[in-house]
Amino acid sequence: MLKGIAPCISPELLKTLAEMGHGDEIILADAHFPGHSVNARVLRADGVGIAALLDGILPIFELDQYAPPLAMMAAVAGDKLDPKVETNYLKTIRKHAVGAKAPERVERFAFYERAKKAFAVVMTGETAKYGNIILKKGVTPLS
Repeated sequence: MLKGIAPCISPELLKTLAEMGHGDEIILADAHFPGHSVNARVLRADGVGIAALLDGILPIFELDQYAPPLAMMAAVAGDKLDPKVETNYLKTIRKHAVGAKAPERVERFAFYERAKKAFAVVMTGETAKYGNIILKKGVTPLS
């Protein structure tokens, strides 16, 4: 256990976040996401919801300020999004990144293509439909 690091951040996730460079993306995937099919680097956070992970990651992870730093999967035609999912995520995100804009929405198969190129996929215990979110890393400012 480390001081200042949320208990939901495993050593492997902490190492992965530290290894990422600016512009790299990490997927926080819901429990239904085909993480192992689309990316070779998969971390497990079973039983942890994405909002809790966001709350643990964002104090130590700078979001990109030069490109849209957040993306979520768009609903498939005929399906509906639950607006509470994005609202819940944004409430947590804005706690750490004041003024963060709503995530861009990415078509399902385009989202999978981004996941293939992502630095890593974190499989979570999130059960919300369309609960996946992409975080794009920015440059950590000098203090």
